[in-house]
Amino acid sequence: MSRRSKMIEKIKDLMYKPDQIRNIGIVAHIDHGKTTLSDNLLAGAGMISEDLAGDQRFLDFDEQEQARGITIDAANVSMVHEFKGQEYLINLIDTPGHVDFGGDVTRAMRAVDGSVVVVCAVEGVMPQTETVLRQSLKEHVKPVLFINKVDRLINELKLTPEELQNRFVKIIAEVNKLIKNMAPEDKVDEWKADVANGSVAFGSAYHNWAINVPMMQKTGITFKDIIDYCNEDKQKELAKKVPISEVLLSMVVEHLPSPKESQAYRVPHIWDGDLESPEGKGMISCDPNGPLAVMVTNVSVDKHAGEIATGRVYGGTISKGTEVYLVGSHSKSRVQQVGVYFGPERVNTDDVPVGNIVYIAGARGAIAGETICSPDTHIVEFEGLDHISEPVVTVAVEAKNTKDLPKLIEVLRQVAKEDPTIKVEINEETGEHLVSGMGELHLEVISYRINEKGVEITTSEPIVVYRETVAGKAGPVEGKSPNKHNRFYLEVEPMEPELFAAYQAGDLKEGRVKGKEAANDFMEYGMEKEEARRVWDVYSKSMFINMTRGIQYLDEVKELLLEGFESAMDKGPIADEICMGLKFKLVDAKLHEDAVHRGPAQVLPAIRKAIYGSMMLAKPTLLEPMQKVFINVPQDYMGSCTREVQNRRGTIVDMQQHNDMVTIESKVPVAEMFGFAGDIRSAAEGRCLWSTENSGFERLPNELQRNIIKEIRQRKGLSEEPYGPDHYLE
Repeated sequence: MSRRSKMIEKIKDLMYKPDQIRNIGIVAHIDHGKTTLSDNLLAGAGMISEDLAGDQRFLDFDEQEQARGITIDAANVSMVHEFKGQEYLINLIDTPGHVDFGGDVTRAMRAVDGSVVVVCAVEGVMPQTETVLRQSLKEHVKPVLFINKVDRLINELKLTPEELQNRFVKIIAEVNKLIKNMAPEDKVDEWKADVANGSVAFGSAYHNWAINVPMMQKTGITFKDIIDYCNEDKQKELAKKVPISEVLLSMVVEHLPSPKESQAYRVPHIWDGDLESPEGKGMISCDPNGPLAVMVTNVSVDKHAGEIATGRVYGGTISKGTEVYLVGSHSKSRVQQVGVYFGPERVNTDDVPVGNIVYIAGARGAIAGETICSPDTHIVEFEGLDHISEPVVTVAVEAKNTKDLPKLIEVLRQVAKEDPTIKVEINEETGEHLVSGMGELHLEVISYRINEKGVEITTSEPIVVYRETVAGKAGPVEGKSPNKHNRFYLEVEPMEPELFAAYQAGDLKEGRVKGKEAANDFMEYGMEKEEARRVWDVYSKSMFINMTRGIQYLDEVKELLLEGFESAMDKGPIADEICMGLKFKLVDAKLHEDAVHRGPAQVLPAIRKAIYGSMMLAKPTLLEPMQKVFINVPQDYMGSCTREVQNRRGTIVDMQQHNDMVTIESKVPVAEMFGFAGDIRSAAEGRCLWSTENSGFERLPNELQRNIIKEIRQRKGLSEEPYGPDHYLE
């Protein structure tokens, strides 16, 4: 029996022992060494050759990933590790570090229970480290810390033992500060990274060695020895004595929770159903015989097997050949195959029980965020996946050959399913297909994938996505229905800045407001009590509040009013862009007593007119997407780099000096970031490292408003100037 077959047999056996399973994600800033680390863990588990580990990038099996040298998709693999005489199944997900692919990190965090946070010893905690740690803690995923590239501190920067220690103390303190601010309150002390208990490891993924306190105690190797090994160029010997896979996988087994442990506190956080119901009890106790509950975290399309859904089994057991119910799409489907991942290949099994990461062939129509259960138990859906950033750059996509048009539409739908962070808009009337993504690189990769699926395309220059809001207050204004029998009186004003920031950061959830609990959240972020208790709906980071009292028939048209409000927020009055940061108050209404005269054809136009009319009276403005830009550069080039940022309407937020290196933190509009990569390289003669992070939307300067509105309207085939308030209000 080959080593591979033995490993698969062990995996199939351990799947049924939830105490001996660890589901982990590897997260970090771009280029801090996640995929190299994953390679070495796989080599240690005997899945790839030790000589190739680090160069092979086994989990970057997509040709775009190999060509660009970065991880684009989260990749899954299962392996077995022996710790203190017992075998454990480790399901690992290697996630991307580039800000454009942050959606993959969010989705991976829903599937795992623990994360290994990798920090580069030279660069320290970087902006994306903070973002991925926030994504991990938001999903109640426990972290452990691995400080990578320690060999570079010794060999390149020639740090003394004291300087080494100071560098480590600083990194650990920064990580713990983030954990303190973002972890669940009752877990903060337990989840802090602590050198003494072994939840922090130091090492070099490239040279295959790592050390933590338990390993020092076991082998007697000290930090002084490590400095000697590095200085004497004996890192290969070191890797044999303290192999990275042994140190890290043991740390994972000892410090990260099993599904049985973690589901007890994670299920109440990610599932809104009744915890006392059979489904709730089954998930919390991790019962393989309980009702089936699977959360889909990813969907990919395989040439031979069709749609493959990846998900986490939170309750019961999923078996091949059985019928399942997809809660979100209200459809049934028959599962053709189930199994686990082995890097680029999939291993089929008959069943996959609770606590495992599963692949499912045959769950037709599933998308990321879908809940799967058995047809006889229609369970409550899992909480939706909140992606921290939203698509801000758009390209128009056209098929090179007209005959490919029908296929292009099908491929665009497939691509949107595989990557829920992109937004695809197919306009059947104009024949225009718009794809929106996180940034230039994201859209380049998507375009490449469309070509790969057999459709040759041309893409337009990237277009930036704007948002509409108001700068002032207006109202009450009157919106009349076409038959003049129904009237709605509305006021509009900007949402409280604190509240708007909370929605931008994802701290508050949108949706129709049920019950009084939400009012406390609104008041916490600066809203008045009376208004907070009367919010009906939060949609597109805007609110609809009913301030009326005792209006007859209002409840009967409530659904129509909210439908009108939501559709108006999708396309604003100044440039047909999405609206955000608005607060609409319904202060009065007059309704016809006969239901026939207050149907959708009357109520919808009336409320839309009132919304658009009030916005046009309240200083309507555009918001533009912003990015934080972090540049790490030698002091001599600081001036040319700050000039590069300021020439792009950027503002410098902070500057810090460390030896002869300067870190510049700035904020730049996304519209000005095209071509930045080439320009910043030439400004610093190639001697800079830079990264970006999405930073929400801010008001577009007044002097640019008119031109940009005109450009957007021309592009969309609208009249040059937006309609004034009189057009909507008679």
